[in-house]
Amino acid sequence: MTFASIPWLELAVAAPLAGAVARVRDPRAAARWCLALSGAGLVCAVIACATADDPGTAGPLARLFGRPVFVLDALSAPLVPLVALLHFLTALATGRTKLARVSFAWLLAGQAVRVGTFACAAPGDLAVFLLLGVVPPYFDLRRRGRATRAYAVHMGVFAALLLGGLGASGTLAAALLMGAVLVRSGTVPAHVWVTDLFENGSFGAALLAVTPLVGMYAAVRLVLPAAPPAWVLEGIGLASLVTALYAAGLAVVQTDARRFFAYLFLGHAALVLVGMELHTAISLTGALALWGSVAVSLAGFGLTLRALEARFGRLELTEYRGLYAASPALAVCFLLTGLACVGFPGTSGFVATELLVDGVVGASPVVGFGVVLAGALNGIAIMRAYLLQFTGARYVPGVALGMTSRERAAVLALALPIFGVGLFPQPYIASRHHAAKSVLTGRGPETPAGTPDPVGIRPPQGSHRAPRPKRDRRRAERHRRSGPSTSTPGGT
Repeated sequence: MTFASIPWLELAVAAPLAGAVARVRDPRAAARWCLALSGAGLVCAVIACATADDPGTAGPLARLFGRPVFVLDALSAPLVPLVALLHFLTALATGRTKLARVSFAWLLAGQAVRVGTFACAAPGDLAVFLLLGVVPPYFDLRRRGRATRAYAVHMGVFAALLLGGLGASGTLAAALLMGAVLVRSGTVPAHVWVTDLFENGSFGAALLAVTPLVGMYAAVRLVLPAAPPAWVLEGIGLASLVTALYAAGLAVVQTDARRFFAYLFLGHAALVLVGMELHTAISLTGALALWGSVAVSLAGFGLTLRALEARFGRLELTEYRGLYAASPALAVCFLLTGLACVGFPGTSGFVATELLVDGVVGASPVVGFGVVLAGALNGIAIMRAYLLQFTGARYVPGVALGMTSRERAAVLALALPIFGVGLFPQPYIASRHHAAKSVLTGRGPETPAGTPDPVGIRPPQGSHRAPRPKRDRRRAERHRRSGPSTSTPGGT
């Protein structure tokens, strides 16, 4: 057995799962146990991504079911280690004052389920992990003694639509799967569960439940490969655009920091779905690139808010608190990760947002205007939150409230891909373009992660435009009507 032939992907799921089933009662020992096994899962996920081209040998699950259950392709190769990284950094940044209130067993269980979700490509396998993924947040709410009705009702609807869509066929299946994706993504009016989860649940658990954008993965794996009718994709796009504008507008006027973050997430998740709906190479490339950027930047922004809460309690956005003097490092992290969420130049979201806007405007200027407006409102909301928290009369604490070394390491680990991809975007954009082409051509899981893309893609310079099928069809129609003797300049 060679190094590459070890079933690293299965180990990336098994390591945190082993930690979840172990009973460790002491909070400090549980935190160390969680950090060790979450880190082991992260290392296995990175190795699995690096050795994705090697077929290796069949793992235990493959031998049990007679087929591979976990696979990596052009789409999922960077997402699996990203999900593992988010869980590891959340465990790393957990302060000592919160050890007794955090369920590290459920954190590890959530990591195992979500890594398994992004490692699945077969619809049946993916459905099982999607349904398992709704369990950890539910028990987190119950553990804290909070109401679970809103979350349980929405996830019950999601499960019914998902199972109904997989059991049906044709247009009915497409409609049911579209509904499942919209509910899981928190699209209006099925967005209440997201705000309820952030208000009543643990901030860390809620952050891990939403930031990987599981709904987007379900849409790419279950909806797009089925070649749904045009109205299905248009329905997803319209609902997502309405959600993006609605959530961005509400984020500007929120008075509670957790609700502000929830609406910020909803707006960004909806923008990713808007790019998927257009079903063109450039828009889907932008959506996939924005997906990774949003997951990393929102995770960093959420961990910064979580660190602020650990020092000052639940945050209100009603007055100027002047917290910069108490913790300048937190202020800098808040601003940098917040600006990265909205695609500030030099961050990973800049090129991704440019690609998305370029593809959307080329297909529909009206939708493009809505996307730009939503992005502008999100930027205003982030700057408003920063000014309310860190400017105003100086707050002088009686004790040191600076960032701990663990919190600083977690945020810096997320800042590296944010600015690394922002300054050198070509490899990341090229990989997302290859994944987009694999999705559009239906190659999906059959495309190995390291297969070179025959057609490269350069970051947009302002001159590239997405294909315009409606314009081309009108031009071809005019050409047929004019007869064979008439030549159409620049014809298709």
